[in-house]
Amino acid sequence: MENIIASDAAIFIGAAICTLPMAASAWGVAKLWISMIETVGRNPQVKKDVDTYGWAGFAAVEAIALYCLVVALIILFK
Repeated sequence: MENIIASDAAIFIGAAICTLPMAASAWGVAKLWISMIETVGRNPQVKKDVDTYGWAGFAAVEAIALYCLVVALIILFK
């Protein structure tokens, strides 16, 4: 079995650290959907407006997770 040298370990640790913001992104998406459901539940007439802004917010928050994933993959496979 091949020995893992210190630089390989640093690469793996760096990639793992890059993926940590994905947890915050998951929390943000959950918070966004909870807020949308509560808002529509309290005032059903604003559903169309809330959906539009909700999807825009979802895309922005999810983009953060995708950027983190891309950076981690670049670190791993460079």
